[in-house]
Amino acid sequence: MAFRKFMAGFSMFNLVVIAMMAALGIAVKPVVVPLAHIITGPLYIPGGVIAGGFYMMWIVMGAGLVGRRETATLISVVQAIMIVSLGIFGTHGIMSFFTYIIPGLAIDAVLIIMRHRGCCMPCCFISGIAANVSGTFLVNLVFFRLPLVPLILCLSSAALSGGLGGIIAYSVIKQFRKMSIINPEHEEAKK
Repeated sequence: MAFRKFMAGFSMFNLVVIAMMAALGIAVKPVVVPLAHIITGPLYIPGGVIAGGFYMMWIVMGAGLVGRRETATLISVVQAIMIVSLGIFGTHGIMSFFTYIIPGLAIDAVLIIMRHRGCCMPCCFISGIAANVSGTFLVNLVFFRLPLVPLILCLSSAALSGGLGGIIAYSVIKQFRKMSIINPEHEEAKK
């Protein structure tokens, strides 16, 4: 009953955006991670640290396009279900539920604290940082267990990459706004 009430708050447009952002985030990952390994390999930094900003970007973008704070978590849950059920892109097994859902929760937490909806550059930038840093930290905690100095280097790189992903997400959201593609109710919520 509570789930139906929760889902009733999303329009069909919102659900399509959520599904697309989840799918695009998953689809981009196998392309971006090997490219990131070219940069991070010599530095002994896991490739997902840098690449994470570019696939977390889709979660930030979804939150901004839909305009509801729960959106990022919902996109992350859809991604986690896809990864666990497909099993081809994820190497984390059942832990993918946690490593995929935590970044969405981090984005929603930032948007709640800032009282924003993915509507401006600062909230998208900080959301991207929060998503990638939380995801990187959790993956390190579960799998890598890096010593302090390499961990700080990884988290700093994750913050930079996540922030850039947030900026890109905001740029796309702004273009959708200019073309009047975003929901009218999202525009009303901003006023």
